[in-house]
Amino acid sequence: MDTVFPSLLSLLFLARISGFAVAFLVLFWALSFKSSFLTLPSLPQQDLNYAVLHPVLMVIGFILLSGEAILVHRWLPGSRGLKKSVHLCLQGVALASGIFGIWTKFKGEDGIVANFYSLHSWMGLICISLFGAQWLIGFMNFWHRGEMRTVRIRILPWHVFVGLYTYALAVATAETGLLEKLTFLQTQRNVSKHSIESMVVNSLGIALALLSGFVILAAVSPKYQMLNTTLFYSDTRCLSS
Repeated sequence: MDTVFPSLLSLLFLARISGFAVAFLVLFWALSFKSSFLTLPSLPQQDLNYAVLHPVLMVIGFILLSGEAILVHRWLPGSRGLKKSVHLCLQGVALASGIFGIWTKFKGEDGIVANFYSLHSWMGLICISLFGAQWLIGFMNFWHRGEMRTVRIRILPWHVFVGLYTYALAVATAETGLLEKLTFLQTQRNVSKHSIESMVVNSLGIALALLSGFVILAAVSPKYQMLNTTLFYSDTRCLSS
């Protein structure tokens, strides 16, 4: 594998490094600057816990795990069935994390209506809805053994496209959330633009942008796609003969 896919291995390595950086930065931000996640300092401790859980679940639980699910088909050895099983499970955990992450935001502070006002919130609901529909359709078409193989072949390109689009949308949604939070901190809490927290949030945004680039590039790697397409149609011909 090292001789066949050297560029792919490099992308996977860079994606892992970026992923660790993202996880570290979001945890450091959430644990070191807890008070920044409350709109009002007088809000109860329960709301603080909900507010801190939101970025952790959405970034680590949703974005990182869904990205890892995309990369499963690139690095995991074994049969196609095993890869699809791991892919489905990781996407399921990511979906659960995303739903719970949005629930924590709506549960705390002032409820659903008060939080559903910004571009970030609109994009988040669209993203999680699209992700859920993608997961359900993928489950039905790729795991229902009674489904015709020709239908699965036709749906596969759309499944890949929607999956990558949703992943990119999730990263873009996170970026808008970081910008929204940082703008609030700098204007309402008088947090300096050169403070440690501002640097952490900006670094997290850059790390997310790098991570998404490496994941998507690895997913559409020309070398892998060329060989994967050859093997896919070879298997199709063998099954049909």
